[in-house]
Amino acid sequence: MKTDAAYELLRQFASPTAAITTAWQGKRNGMISDSVVRASISPSVPRLSVYIHKWHLSHDLIWQSGLFCIHLLHREQLDLVYNLGFSSGRERDKLAGVPHRLGQLGLPVLEDRVAAFELRVINTMDAGYATHFLGHIEAVHPGADKDILTPAWLRAHMPKAWEPEWLANYRKAQDVIEQHAAIEDRRWTGPVR
Repeated sequence: MKTDAAYELLRQFASPTAAITTAWQGKRNGMISDSVVRASISPSVPRLSVYIHKWHLSHDLIWQSGLFCIHLLHREQLDLVYNLGFSSGRERDKLAGVPHRLGQLGLPVLEDRVAAFELRVINTMDAGYATHFLGHIEAVHPGADKDILTPAWLRAHMPKAWEPEWLANYRKAQDVIEQHAAIEDRRWTGPVR
């Protein structure tokens, strides 16, 4: 992992560790993110946003469907983080064996969670290596009343055996980001029909 003093300060801006699920035309996927941000302070305009790297299968599914579900996770879900965050959905069905049901928008909603939010994309912004998806919350699913999982807590409590794989994935992502930092003039025109 590449780091410096400024980067370590920037890491303080991380959101809770969240699971993102999505589906399109029979394909589904789940991934882990630490870039979810509340995008409104009004209860009548409920919105969240998330940056999704363009090389993730979830990016393609969200781009095509215009739908995604954000799950706040709790500290007892390290195995879920490993399952959804350490490999690609292009290689296997990461939701196989993960208890979930279909929500109001037809998205996978994980059974074990602090909360889940089903969202419809209302706008996007290109970030070069990622897309910033702004979503309007269409459905909320409360869950367990437990301590929310944060990136700092996850790093401090991750099993030591996972560290080499985590660091390799992190470094690979940093390398891809550096190669694809240029912003594209690309506009989201809505779900693929």
